[in-house]
Amino acid sequence: MPTECSAERFEFGIVEGRNVEAAFDAGLVTSDAGALLLGATDRAIDLIGRFAGCFRDHRCQELIEHRVVTLVGQRVFAIALGYEDLNDHDELRHDPIMAVLASKLDARRADCAPVAGKSTLNRLELSGTAPTRYHKIAYDAAAIEALPVTLFLEAHARPPGQIILDLDATDDPLHGHQEGRFFHGYYDCYCYLPLYVFCGRHLLLAKLRPSDLDASAGSVEQVARIVAQIRARWPHVRILLRADSGFAREALMAWCEENRVDYVFGLARNTRLVAMIEAELAAAKALAEKTGRPARRFKDFRWSTLESWSRRRRVVAKAEWTRDEANPRFVVTSLKRSEGGARELYENIYCARGDMENRIKECQLDLYADRTSAATMRANQLRLWFASMAYVLVCALRRIGLAETAFADATCGTIRLKLLKIGALVRFSVRRIKIAMASACPAAQDWGRAARRLADAAKARASPA
Repeated sequence: MPTECSAERFEFGIVEGRNVEAAFDAGLVTSDAGALLLGATDRAIDLIGRFAGCFRDHRCQELIEHRVVTLVGQRVFAIALGYEDLNDHDELRHDPIMAVLASKLDARRADCAPVAGKSTLNRLELSGTAPTRYHKIAYDAAAIEALPVTLFLEAHARPPGQIILDLDATDDPLHGHQEGRFFHGYYDCYCYLPLYVFCGRHLLLAKLRPSDLDASAGSVEQVARIVAQIRARWPHVRILLRADSGFAREALMAWCEENRVDYVFGLARNTRLVAMIEAELAAAKALAEKTGRPARRFKDFRWSTLESWSRRRRVVAKAEWTRDEANPRFVVTSLKRSEGGARELYENIYCARGDMENRIKECQLDLYADRTSAATMRANQLRLWFASMAYVLVCALRRIGLAETAFADATCGTIRLKLLKIGALVRFSVRRIKIAMASACPAAQDWGRAARRLADAAKARASPA
């Protein structure tokens, strides 16, 4: 953050005969100099421009100070830097790095900062799908939802042979009387129940929903949209859908079977399923008692519910005995036995979906995707999209700039702490803006490597072969 000059000095004793003094007189100083990498990442993938293109500005352009692209970029960059609240922008609006990222060093009006404060950004967050008298900016929800998938497709130089889409629902606790507030018994709190879709580290969907719905509610429509967008670009790619037992619903499985999409879903256990593996559980128990270690057996069989399923489907069971008790687990899949045996399908394919929970944690803990404290669902969905775009931006920085470095697998929070939160002295002159960072910065080498790679990626995007 910048400081204002002050003549007052503070004394902090004597060290080896020298007085220790401090004063707020360094001039323009920022704590976020590393955020230049975020601007370089944006130039490499053009996220902010296309995200801003999903909004329609009905304000009188001759009278406005801050364009939509400035507002949208400011919000996304700030979340990536750890500023979750709009109140933070009353200070950030004076930060020189934020002005550089916005490509707007001066305001037209003398009483304005280069970038917007909390009130202007609040009006952006309260916008809807159509302009109103007091909210002149509107957004296209379909275009916003399509953008992460477009960026995911562009991240691949050539179509992969197969991709795995992970679905999951998670809790987003509420702390007030927001619209769509319901109590969820499983999470034991009032919350929203957003639906996420990831492909590896790539975020494809973040859909806010009230928590009085089934976990799979709306999944068929969202998966159909994402699959259609992917196949329009990659018509021959094989798609595998993976999720826990909350998504093992007839509607979703039937849709997958009709649309050439394979699936591996967890299956909630019941007495009929457990009865199918009594022999395997007995064998696992005997082995566990003999060795003193957990034991597991697997079984592969065809099965159907009594009423809800339209057909018999392949089920893989894990009969495990651990801690002196049975721990059976079940998975339903469209994959053939030749494509994966029971053990391989459960341990190597299905259990790998647990990594998606780490991605959700990054979104919620590092990038504040759970900061849904606005009064309306509409405003909270827009907040979720801003946080999601911040995740996509940092993910692109990690993928393009930090590959083969110590930060290649770092979380968004670690990348922010080590590479973005760098203090620097900022000097403006007629010909240049000099940002002088600490010579002893531990991450200087990786930071410089990322800057060069991102610059190359931006040049390649500007002049495609």
